[in-house]
Amino acid sequence: MKVVIIEDEKPAVDKLRNALGKCDSSIQVIVVLKSISETLAWIRENEMPDLFFMDIELADGLSFKIFDEVNITCPIIFTTAYDDYWQEAFEHNSIDYLLKPIRQEKLETAIAKYESLKRHFAQNLQQLLSQKSSANGIKKRFLVKRGVDYVSIKTEEIAYFYATHKVVCLVDVKGNKFILDQSLSDLERQIDSAVFYRVNRKYLIHINSIKKMKAYPKSKIQIVIEPPVAEEIIISQESAASFKEWMAQ
Repeated sequence: MKVVIIEDEKPAVDKLRNALGKCDSSIQVIVVLKSISETLAWIRENEMPDLFFMDIELADGLSFKIFDEVNITCPIIFTTAYDDYWQEAFEHNSIDYLLKPIRQEKLETAIAKYESLKRHFAQNLQQLLSQKSSANGIKKRFLVKRGVDYVSIKTEEIAYFYATHKVVCLVDVKGNKFILDQSLSDLERQIDSAVFYRVNRKYLIHINSIKKMKAYPKSKIQIVIEPPVAEEIIISQESAASFKEWMAQ
C-alpha cells in the first residue's frame, strides 16, 4: 500500500511512520508533505496514492483548502488534535478521523476499514466496468472513481469536461469533480455532439450548462456556465459561427 502523509510536525510524522510499520510492514510512505502549497504542487504532478493521512491544521491553513483546488480521488484518514472538524472531514473522502496522540489500535482499525472497503468495491468493479455504450457508439454514462468508490454518472448529469495541468476532469451538474484518464479529444469521439460542444482547447461543455452568451471583442463570444468557473471562457472568432449554429439547432 502506498500512502502519503500530510503533516507539518516532524515528531507526529515519525510517530505515524513507526505506527504504520507496526500495522503492516508493506505500507510504503512515498512522500511527506508539510503544507497546503506543497501538497497542491505534488498532487498536480503525481498519481494518487492508495491512501492519504492528512493533518487538518497546517502552517498555511486548514487542509480542507486543498479540496478547493484539486480533486482527490483516493480515500483519506484525517489526523488531528482537535475534534471540531470531524463533520467537514467526512465530506472529503474520509474513511476515518483519528485524534492525536494516535493510539495504535485505532490506527490498525482504520487500516482494516480501508482494506475492507477496498475488497468490497473491487467485487463490484467488474460489473460496473462492463457497462456498454449505446448502439450508435455514444456513451450513456461514465465510470468515475471517488475515494474507494466507483460511481456511474449518466451523460445528462454531466455539466462539462475541462483540462488543467495535464489532467482532464468531469464536472457534474452538482459541481462534483472527478479525474478521468482520457483526453478531451478522446471524450469528443464518445459523446453526443448534439449536446456537447468543444468550445476551446480546455472545455467540452453540455448545452444545458450554458447559462449566458455575450459578445466579446474581435467577434469572439464569451459564455457563462453552471456550475461556474473562475476564469473567462472565450470562443474564438473562427469558431463563433459554428457555435451559434450548434446552439440554434
